[in-house]
Amino acid sequence: MTTPAPETVEVGFIAPPHLAGGGDPSWITVPLHRVCGWSHGDDPLMPRVLLSSPDQKALLRLEPHPDGQWWTLRHAAEPTRPAWYASFSARTPVELIAAFTDALTDPAPTPDVPSDPYEALREMGWETDGETDFVSPDDTVCVTRLGTPADPGAWCVSVSLGPYRESVWQARFDAHTPPRLVAAFTAALTDPRPVHRTNSGRGLPTLDPDVVTRKFVALPAAYIAGALEARVHSLAARHTPLPPAPVPSQQPPPRHGRSL
Repeated sequence: MTTPAPETVEVGFIAPPHLAGGGDPSWITVPLHRVCGWSHGDDPLMPRVLLSSPDQKALLRLEPHPDGQWWTLRHAAEPTRPAWYASFSARTPVELIAAFTDALTDPAPTPDVPSDPYEALREMGWETDGETDFVSPDDTVCVTRLGTPADPGAWCVSVSLGPYRESVWQARFDAHTPPRLVAAFTAALTDPRPVHRTNSGRGLPTLDPDVVTRKFVALPAAYIAGALEARVHSLAARHTPLPPAPVPSQQPPPRHGRSL
């Protein structure tokens, strides 16, 4: 008796990631719920998702909107920071939004995590006016800080297919959004590694091979579910407490320099 071949699905690996389309929202929502304990509302009659953080300070809303941002995250004020928000339009790749939410929910961010949103852009050679605007080498992404260097305002990340072309997607960050979270987004934005999609190119803003590279591979259907599970397990490891340090022995020191 032969074992049936596993069901396969055509997976497209798309680069650059910022032109890969929105992707599967569960890449964001499932880890927030399963790993970080964010609770969700249950309103089957509404085409939206609402997730709230365990401390009720953050609310993530995913709601299809024909003319506005589909993803909105609002955070309540804290003793050291006013209330702030971040929003993302429909075609913002979920991998970029996930980098933002992963940084937000990191239980113990390390001191060496970059907190300058411009750092990744400079390292990747993005052009800049020297103050508040950065443009990607392919002219498809513009990162702008509104206001002035002395009085900075909100952030805007805009993706288009070239100068003076219609916007593909936008991400906006309130002036009070923690810089390390914006830095996590810009670091993901500059990551050149392709991202996977299973819609055979549907939803891409362009199929121009000079702009977007697509490589399709037939993979077991379990690959996609396995990728999400691997992400869940990776994030869960951040919340796993370290084993307690061994308790020093209370035995008296050996006499005459000899062990007992």
